[in-house]
Amino acid sequence: MSARGAGLRGAIAIVGAAESTDLGKIPDKSALELHVDAALNALADCGLTPADVDGVASAGELPNDVADYLGIVPEYLDGTNVGGSSYMLHVRHAMAAISAGLCETVLVTHGESGRSRIGMTPWAPAPQSFMGQLEVPHGPVGAPSLFPMGVRRYMAEYGMTREQLALVPVVQRQWAAMNPRAKLRDPITVEDVFASPVIADPVHLLHCCLVTDGGGALVLTSAERARSLDLPQPPVYVLGAGESSESSVVSGLESLTSSRAIRIGGERALAQSGVAHADVDHLMIYDAFAHVPVYGLEDLGFVGRGEAPAFIEDGHTAPGGSLPMNTNGGGLSYTHTGMYGMFAIQESVRQVRGTAPAQVDGVDVSVCTGVGGMFMSSGTLVLGSAATL
Repeated sequence: MSARGAGLRGAIAIVGAAESTDLGKIPDKSALELHVDAALNALADCGLTPADVDGVASAGELPNDVADYLGIVPEYLDGTNVGGSSYMLHVRHAMAAISAGLCETVLVTHGESGRSRIGMTPWAPAPQSFMGQLEVPHGPVGAPSLFPMGVRRYMAEYGMTREQLALVPVVQRQWAAMNPRAKLRDPITVEDVFASPVIADPVHLLHCCLVTDGGGALVLTSAERARSLDLPQPPVYVLGAGESSESSVVSGLESLTSSRAIRIGGERALAQSGVAHADVDHLMIYDAFAHVPVYGLEDLGFVGRGEAPAFIEDGHTAPGGSLPMNTNGGGLSYTHTGMYGMFAIQESVRQVRGTAPAQVDGVDVSVCTGVGGMFMSSGTLVLGSAATL
């Protein structure tokens, strides 16, 4: 794999990062207001104002609406919407745009009223979409009924036990217990997972993500400009970024036990960054459902095919483990508004800054991976501290 875009390594920095003021149930704010709330928090985080921004990227809400609400007159807009991985792609696109001189400072925003449904477009697959034509007529609709087919196939091919799958939410709850912002913090056991309602065999309720309201935002600019600003927080540099996609219907995926999109996007990001797997201090893998981090560990190359369940069982991703993963508690315990990728980036930024509630010692390199739909898209970022440049 060639190091495509190697010249952009470290050229862009995340200088502002913040979530919405509240997470969880927020019945007094629409989805667009959550974008704006998070945006203002991220700008305050770096000491800038909307007047300093000339680029806006968002998913769910149109970037021009976000810009209009904030009084920004943009020269760069990115409305890429490929589900939960959209924000990783926004960072990658901003990386190119800023480096090309198309804009100077890009604001990336997320907001969803996933729980309260205030100002949200009703979710339904469009009849003309792949899902509307090829899946809906046969009954399954949405992740809870579509993801379990792949989980069953993975268990059959690689011998993952139900206990190993249940350990994913158990370990993530250990991290959530250290995070005051996490929605669910009480410890759980494998037996608790088995005792929760079956959603679609073999998936139980505790294998599934939360449904919450919330938002998050990032402020990106060139590394050169970042060094000239009097920033309250250290810049976090984008060392590498990658993206890819495949079919938006499960029946069209290359494999039910692997994600081609994660694999290609991850390879691109790591090649661009020049970072070896052994040099990664911290990992965030989208966890809308418990098996997604299992696939991610393997498709990103941190373990071999079929080895992720034992890797998690041996404690490598847990507190004190060799590869701390999903340290905010993840979509299973922290928050999940619908397109969770923004929150994975936020936690990677906090860990590199050294400000996370469940801070891991000595994080200079963090990798975060987002997933859209049932593996229809993926984006991966490699983020680093100044010491990595």
